[in-house]
Amino acid sequence: MILCEWKDFSTDTETYSRKDFEGLVGDTFEAMMIEEGQAIPTTIWTTNFVCLLKQNTRMYNDISITKILRNPVCG
Repeated sequence: MILCEWKDFSTDTETYSRKDFEGLVGDTFEAMMIEEGQAIPTTIWTTNFVCLLKQNTRMYNDISITKILRNPVCG
């Protein structure tokens, strides 16, 4: 489901609020997609980026974030 309002989420090592996430990626939140039955979003849209979140589980549950420009300039 796509949410237009921020929903805090946590890993084993960190809790992400809207303010924390915006500081981490350096951009303003717009929307997030959370799969049914999951607590951590898979995609977060900001003003300039699409952020893909991937869960990493080894010793503890954590995430990695990949930022992709929403409107890349070509040419």
